[in-house]
Amino acid sequence: MEFARSPAEEAFADEVRTWLEEHLVGEFADLRGRGGTGQEDLAPEMLIAWERELAGGGWLGLDYPSELGGRGTSFVEQVVFHQTYVEARAPGRIPNIGLTLLGPTLVAYGTTALQQRFVPPILSGTEFWCQGYSEPDAGSDLANVSTRARLDGDRWLITGQKIWTSLAQYAQWAFVVCRTGDDSERHHGLSYLLVPMDQPGVEIRPIVQITGGTEFNEVFFDDAETDADLVVGDVGGGWKVAMGTLGFERGASTLGQQTGFRQELDNLLDLARATGVVDDPVVRQDLMRSYTELEVMRYNQLRMLTALSTGGVPGPEMSIGKLYWASWHRSFGELAMQVRGASGMVGIDPTPAHEDPLGHGYMLDPLQRTFVYGRAHTIYGGSNQIQRNILGERVLGLPREPR
Repeated sequence: MEFARSPAEEAFADEVRTWLEEHLVGEFADLRGRGGTGQEDLAPEMLIAWERELAGGGWLGLDYPSELGGRGTSFVEQVVFHQTYVEARAPGRIPNIGLTLLGPTLVAYGTTALQQRFVPPILSGTEFWCQGYSEPDAGSDLANVSTRARLDGDRWLITGQKIWTSLAQYAQWAFVVCRTGDDSERHHGLSYLLVPMDQPGVEIRPIVQITGGTEFNEVFFDDAETDADLVVGDVGGGWKVAMGTLGFERGASTLGQQTGFRQELDNLLDLARATGVVDDPVVRQDLMRSYTELEVMRYNQLRMLTALSTGGVPGPEMSIGKLYWASWHRSFGELAMQVRGASGMVGIDPTPAHEDPLGHGYMLDPLQRTFVYGRAHTIYGGSNQIQRNILGERVLGLPREPR
């Protein structure tokens, strides 16, 4: 991956910046620098509306082929978009599961019929998706799922429970990993089904987090139905598809994510200077360690992006990036509270209604939210322990962990 942009790539970045300036107006004028994963300072409905605004500009389908409604841009242009988007302090994106996970999975593993049915509504922002992976007894150990589906004529009937289902209350569809064979166990006999959420057999129960938000949900399936042909990949071959989906979490947006981390660190450095905490030699050393580690992250991400730019489905080595950034951001949250000192223990209460759209009655500032939510980074999307197992067994070729 080259460090310098070509004239054409810089022109593309100018196009992105110009569009954002022209569209972060009206109802979206107050979104700049707000929102994002763990930052519940904007109502999800507003962020979903912003996704539709992006769709209107053709920005949701950068990496999708034109025959499916995408723009078919180069991988480098996709990286430029995500980086420029964050540099412009455009609103933090809601986890658009359909766009970032299900869509690329369909392009890689789905039939032409599935691609034509589901990708265009994703790119137009008219259908929103959630992910049915984790269960109460199958978190990072996805192979332990117990949700089952049985074929009844021309439909699947799904029964079981999923948990930590992000934004399920706003989704029209879910992709659900479940068991479809009587002899199914561990990685074998799993299937990857596409299931409509708005039906009598689906119950959604929001989980109230310590921050007061309800991003996560429990989802219960009681003979929930989906068409027999809404299977991605082979029946019983869902493990391969599910692992491919996880790989797409670590794609072109990673450099934009690192740019956001740099903005957070710059803000923390400004706070440390303003309060004089930077004069503490221990704190100063910790700040510089965080800076150095962030630079290491950047170079590693550039290396990963270079590998991805050759095309194909991401491999297990992508776990390096997930393990690194999750650990760094968790430590950064702890450092932020160290810089804040005692004031970091106090929230803003009561909060003016216009600053608290979710009606929590209180507000955490961005650094406090990073500290609280950063604990989740090393768990979701595959815990740190699972990432180490993947790297040891599938990248380094070490013996498998005893079962």
